[in-house]
Amino acid sequence: MTKIIDDRTEIQKENDKKANRDPITGEPGMQATGVGVGAAVGGAAAASAAIAGGAAMGSAAGPIGAVIGAAVGAVIGADIGHAVGEEVNPTQLVWWEENYSTRPYVSKGEEFSTYEPAYRSGLEAARKNKGRDFNDLAPSIENNWNMSRGDSQLEWDDARPAIEDAYMSYNAFQPGADIRR
Repeated sequence: MTKIIDDRTEIQKENDKKANRDPITGEPGMQATGVGVGAAVGGAAAASAAIAGGAAMGSAAGPIGAVIGAAVGAVIGADIGHAVGEEVNPTQLVWWEENYSTRPYVSKGEEFSTYEPAYRSGLEAARKNKGRDFNDLAPSIENNWNMSRGDSQLEWDDARPAIEDAYMSYNAFQPGADIRR
């Protein structure tokens, strides 16, 4: 039997369990592998560039520049690695897969695969448009849905509730978000 979650507090608790939060920032969707690989690659690339730049200048700033460049590159690389990891394996999509059947727009017996493209669309739109009102973005999201929905059989009017649900939930559970709807 599927547990129906009505209370915002319970939804927050369930999301926190699945959020895979970053231990430093608390942001959901921590992608350790992506962050690690991105940090290593970014740090190495920045260090190489800094060493080359320092050597070219022939100054004492070369080794110091290499250290600073490696640190900055690692931070930028980690951020890029996190973003790539979240694109490949969205943490919040796990919650939707486990709870989609509790949503009012889902008919009994429908498979998650029916709504997965809509949830992905909503999460992607939310990541790209943090804090913006869904209704302001709906025409653009609809256009993107019609172009990128893949094999989904859902027309916009049927997909919109799931897209909006994912969009609103993503924004509601960001640090400092106003969760009133």
